[in-house]
Amino acid sequence: MSKFDIEDARSQFPALAGDQIFFDNAGGSQTLGSVIEAIRDYLSRTNVQLGATYETGKLATERYDAGFAAGARYINAETSEIVFGSSTTQLLRNLSFALNFSEGDEIVISSIDHEANIGPWVDLASRLKLTIKWWTPALPSPPPANPNPVLTASSLTPLLTSRTRLVSCTHASNILGSINPIAEIAAAVRAGSSPDALVVVDGVSWAPHRPVDVRALGVDVYGFSWYKVYGPHIAMLYASQRAQGQMKSLGHYFKKGDTLEEKIGLAGASYELLHTLPSITSYLPQSPSAWESREAHEEALQKALLTYLVSRPGITIYGDTTGSPDVRVSTVSFHVDGWSSRDVVETLEATTNFGFRWGNFYSPRLVHELLGLGDDGVVRVSLAHYNTVNEVKSFIDALEKHIPQKG
Repeated sequence: MSKFDIEDARSQFPALAGDQIFFDNAGGSQTLGSVIEAIRDYLSRTNVQLGATYETGKLATERYDAGFAAGARYINAETSEIVFGSSTTQLLRNLSFALNFSEGDEIVISSIDHEANIGPWVDLASRLKLTIKWWTPALPSPPPANPNPVLTASSLTPLLTSRTRLVSCTHASNILGSINPIAEIAAAVRAGSSPDALVVVDGVSWAPHRPVDVRALGVDVYGFSWYKVYGPHIAMLYASQRAQGQMKSLGHYFKKGDTLEEKIGLAGASYELLHTLPSITSYLPQSPSAWESREAHEEALQKALLTYLVSRPGITIYGDTTGSPDVRVSTVSFHVDGWSSRDVVETLEATTNFGFRWGNFYSPRLVHELLGLGDDGVVRVSLAHYNTVNEVKSFIDALEKHIPQKG
């Protein structure tokens, strides 16, 4: 495994030349310079409607198609199996209006997910009179010092019946950072009493840190946002041919609806943003060893932070505390006794140049119902591969200096 070149990585992101230290990457990563230039070039040279036969129109279509192909190739899918839109939230909502289920059918919803992969299914159940089964990891009573609820195939199996039509869950939690075993979960659904049930996965918090292969995972639906994977504000959703067979088309009546784009795209893909995907995918690691090198760097980042948080009395970490990349990505959430999460963030913002966040991060069911926290939620530090160990050490120094223990 070659050593990760952090200086080369940082040089690709213009924003990193400034003073701000970005520790809010799970909310949105910084954007590659090549992406910024690609957007400028598209708008400067090919900002016309697609499908025309004049030269600029043909070039615009070629660029759009190249972006579409890059997105499909990156996740090991066909172009007919992907669709682009403004956000994963929007795409999953569109999908929910396209699915055909019958009254009394059952859907299993993970309670630790971002609301983007909960709200559409709760609404679908209400509209079609479906039965919801909540998939909630059990915590011991009293709860552990550092709660880490993780989804497992064994906890899912008892919820599956012959009426199960859909199972939704996240690949990695946007609060806990914990990785859920998606391939095992999909296999459990296939081996259960309703093997044709759709497995719908939110990959937003996984995709910035690890490669995606929808065939290897065995899922039916997988979505993530490219603006959290070093690109512009655009999202992508995969749906297998089997899943598309259970969908109606939301598109215009004169469209055949042969592709996912025609079924639920609704002209939601920005041309200039979609055009940038080859720039992103060419930047991402091109081999397993290159991914391992980046993963090792992120492991060093999260272990440095977690080691400190574990050692300091009065801090509760939510999620794995070992820092192993086998079980977590570098999104770390915690609470400091005697401090509101908001006060921790705003105190450090007033005295340092760290950018990070507090709150429930659109996962209120996890934060309130499972972790037992109020509206103030957690402090979340979300690291990316372009962050440095020295930045993490400086953050630890700032916590020591400005967030003293109380009580």
